[in-house]
Amino acid sequence: MIIDAKAPTRVDLAGSTLDIWPLYLFHPGAATINVAISRYAYCTIETHDRGDEKIQLISKDTKRRESFTSFDAMVKAKRYKLPLLAEIAKFFRPSGGFSLTTDSEAPAGAGIGGSSAMAVAICAALDRFTGAGKSKVDWIHISRDAEAIVINVPTGTQDHYPPAFGGAAAIELPAGGEHRVELRVDLNELEKRIVVCYTGKPRQHGINNWEVFKAHIDGKREVRHGLERISQVAQQLRGALEAEDWKHAGALMREEWSFRKRNLPTISTKTIDKVIEGALRKGALAGKVCGAGGGGCVVMLIQPEARSAVEHVITAAGAQVLPVNIDRQGVQVVSR
Repeated sequence: MIIDAKAPTRVDLAGSTLDIWPLYLFHPGAATINVAISRYAYCTIETHDRGDEKIQLISKDTKRRESFTSFDAMVKAKRYKLPLLAEIAKFFRPSGGFSLTTDSEAPAGAGIGGSSAMAVAICAALDRFTGAGKSKVDWIHISRDAEAIVINVPTGTQDHYPPAFGGAAAIELPAGGEHRVELRVDLNELEKRIVVCYTGKPRQHGINNWEVFKAHIDGKREVRHGLERISQVAQQLRGALEAEDWKHAGALMREEWSFRKRNLPTISTKTIDKVIEGALRKGALAGKVCGAGGGGCVVMLIQPEARSAVEHVITAAGAQVLPVNIDRQGVQVVSR
């Protein structure tokens, strides 16, 4: 049996970092606004012949692989070359031998939730393989917890909802647990107004959010105030998008980006600043870094007629335009 799964990555328009527990508890009404995009993570599981208990883990995009004589041998291993794959497999406890192969269309350190999309795709494939019957929300929480085990810092959940469900959504973050609410926006119109570019691999991928988290917990007033403003702006952006008030949405995204840069100056780079400033002069309404920043991807909200000029600015600044559409399906899994 062969099982194939794929899940989209995402761009976050406002509110990221607040989804890390317990930060959202200190900012009532907190929500993140994100959109699933057509850069995919893939997982394929191929079963072995009966009696062959060997497990192979393979990552095509990072060119790494490892193997174990059995599931028990994998569980007992002290270190992994592919820890995310191994940790998620532990949650599902598959029986029998298999090969699990992953691949990704997200560039290195892109900040578009590539590892989260990968985790959701792995969960979908392993769920089909084992017959576990878990829900998409279960996959989201398994993915979040596996990532935290791997990176050794708290992780949020906003990155996992777009891979699971697709579309554009607000991830509401009340006390007691988060939930997804689909945005009432014409996805065709939003799609015309989104540009994504890659500015290069971050030097310290994944560190920025952790630094903000620690500063907030330690009581740094500037960071707490900045995240409160980011929370308020995200809530307002949700309304602007649903009203299809694109100019107001752009102004709010610009404000969100300004507060995010104040929280942590290393979130931006010279290339990022050059891309965003140049794009604003050519008809972009807003631009901000995706994810933790320090490099990676920038998402822009534009007027549709400005696309060509904005893409030219991106290329001239030394960045790469990533052609994307809005994914409307979320994770997909098939057996063959």
